[in-house]
Amino acid sequence: MEKNETLLSSKETIELIDAMGVLFPEAKAELTHKNAFELLISVILSAQTTDVGVNKATPKLFAAYPTPEAMMHADIDDIIDKIKTIGLYRNKAKFLKKCATQLVEEFNGEVPQTHKELESLAGVGRKTANVVMSVAFDEPAIAVDTHVDRISKKFNIAPQEATVRQVENILMDKLPRDMWSSAHHRMIFFGRYQCPARAHDHDECIEKINVAIKEKREVKKLSFRM
Repeated sequence: MEKNETLLSSKETIELIDAMGVLFPEAKAELTHKNAFELLISVILSAQTTDVGVNKATPKLFAAYPTPEAMMHADIDDIIDKIKTIGLYRNKAKFLKKCATQLVEEFNGEVPQTHKELESLAGVGRKTANVVMSVAFDEPAIAVDTHVDRISKKFNIAPQEATVRQVENILMDKLPRDMWSSAHHRMIFFGRYQCPARAHDHDECIEKINVAIKEKREVKKLSFRM
């Protein structure tokens, strides 16, 4: 879509996200985790790394260091060895050890449940905090990763020049609060599996969205009649 095209209204944005939900009804977090600590560590590791890559590395990591206390006392070289298949693994290993130490010393070994506290942890920015708040604690949030940012601009939800934080604010403004978390997952799945950054037939993406919108409208009509 062109830069100067009119941005989608709130109603149109909701309809678009609903259509993505029709295409990907099972959209959810793909990072393997059993608790909030494992999710936090996995999201830190996922920066500039695929979820698939993270999921391959974390089983050995969590088997050796299942708690913040264990990771806090881990040898940094051993952490490095367990995550060396992941991009930026040396810096991430330092983040993990420091983050675990903070959890033990500042939060009694528990993952905090506020944005401010989460963002005080090593390796945690707003996107990571939003994922943890949403997935671990069921708090509505929109984590804007590369997929969400790109799809928001590709489909004229947000202007091309918008920053990541502006995209987040625009999405929160246009979508009802109870859609924030599901919208995040739907947009990621749509961007990852249907409308990737690499060259592809975008007309097919548009067509699938249009068909899904039509299907959603028909379901609403049927429900109303019933």
